[in-house]
Amino acid sequence: MNKNLMNARAINSRILGLCLLTLMGITFVLSLALGAIKLPVNDVVAVLNLAIQGELEQAQSLYPKTTAILLHIRLPRAFAAILAGAALATAGVASQGLFRNPLASPDILGISAGSSLGAVIAITAGWSMRHPLVIPASAIMGAALTAALVYFLALRKAMMQQLLFVILSGLALSSLLTGAISATLLMAKQYEVSQYVFWTMGGLEGRLWAHVLWPAPAIVLVGLLLWRQAQALNLIALGEENAHGMGLDVPRAQKFTLLGSALLTALAISISGPIGFIGLMIPHLVRLFVGPDHRRLMPVSAIIGATFVMLADLIGRTIVAPHEIKVGIITALIGGSYFIFLIARIQQRGQL
Repeated sequence: MNKNLMNARAINSRILGLCLLTLMGITFVLSLALGAIKLPVNDVVAVLNLAIQGELEQAQSLYPKTTAILLHIRLPRAFAAILAGAALATAGVASQGLFRNPLASPDILGISAGSSLGAVIAITAGWSMRHPLVIPASAIMGAALTAALVYFLALRKAMMQQLLFVILSGLALSSLLTGAISATLLMAKQYEVSQYVFWTMGGLEGRLWAHVLWPAPAIVLVGLLLWRQAQALNLIALGEENAHGMGLDVPRAQKFTLLGSALLTALAISISGPIGFIGLMIPHLVRLFVGPDHRRLMPVSAIIGATFVMLADLIGRTIVAPHEIKVGIITALIGGSYFIFLIARIQQRGQL
């Protein structure tokens, strides 16, 4: 009986994975075809096939316009959406499993505030004018330093074993860094303030291969390492004492998950700027359908997170074309609406 149940679950997992990957593929092709300039889907598929086969010169000769737009504008933008969405969703799953709270997110660690401080320093110091990668590099440095501060604050006197201290450390640093950002902006020029505000909205316009290729290996590696922690997160969900009793080194698993989640968030912000609600909404929504098992929850959330960011970007650049709405605005509207609906539903059931 148990064997039949396991086989049925394996088949259902394969069907679910196939459906999600198909949906992601369709969204990917549409994000390449649609925009201010619409490209025929057949031409997009043909160029992709020729590029995969290594026949790029033939693609350029047969479809010069489509190939130029795809290679230099839309493909790096689509891959940026995939990487950012998957990283934020995976970090969200890890954070919610670590804190045993389905409404937790990587933002409570102060990572977004740290990345924003790094970005505003790069903008006001004039470094952002030197190279397009200066702001992403500064953002990831700010996020990494913030994560390190949270980590070392929480390590003092074995505070890591009490995750409340991690949350309090993140909130305290977030408030401190927000004050530092405000003080920096007071001394900034008007165009620098505008540039910073534009960056904090979160967006994918103007993304080049240089923005995508350098963080991609790190995102894949850290994501896979966090996925290996899925069973540890399942044990932590049973309670720290039970996890200890099952042979899990709980402090080590907590530290690794904390750092992995912080690093993924920092890498995602370096690509797209701070995009809200992905790390909070996607894991919470996916958990309703696939259950609390992190071994399934994490990869499914990564796929849906990538698809959702691609879809949000597609909506943002087609709904009022040729003008664009930033991805962060779209995700905030959808995420905020979802949680208002969720709160209303819980109130109707008398659970709030």
